[in-house]
Amino acid sequence: MTKLNPKKTKKQRQYLRGHMTKWEVRLWNELKGKKMFGFKVRRQHGIENYIIDFYCPQLKLAIEIDGDVHHYHEKVKKDLEKDRLLKAEGIKLVRIKNLDFEEDYESTILYLEDVFKNRASKFKIEVNEDY
Repeated sequence: MTKLNPKKTKKQRQYLRGHMTKWEVRLWNELKGKKMFGFKVRRQHGIENYIIDFYCPQLKLAIEIDGDVHHYHEKVKKDLEKDRLLKAEGIKLVRIKNLDFEEDYESTILYLEDVFKNRASKFKIEVNEDY
């Protein structure tokens, strides 16, 4: 069983919530308060030793926003380890680059809406279009 929000990452999760990037803040405004079809989304959610930018437990859906730091060799290695753990737990991971938001924010949000709908369909959960 995977450990969620372990104590050892609590301070780091709190720090990250207080120091979100510009694109994390904008995306959080689209996701918080069940705005994405009524699904609860958490920010800076801990899974084992990793912290996920955004996580929807009902859909087992993780969203990571990748800035330039994710191109460095050591970070790429850690990202692969995180990806493997999430996949083993049946969690779908979606990685979005900062550049995607910068180039076409609206299309990136539409893409995420499709991801939520498809994931809900997989779990046979009805999507609430009124949100």
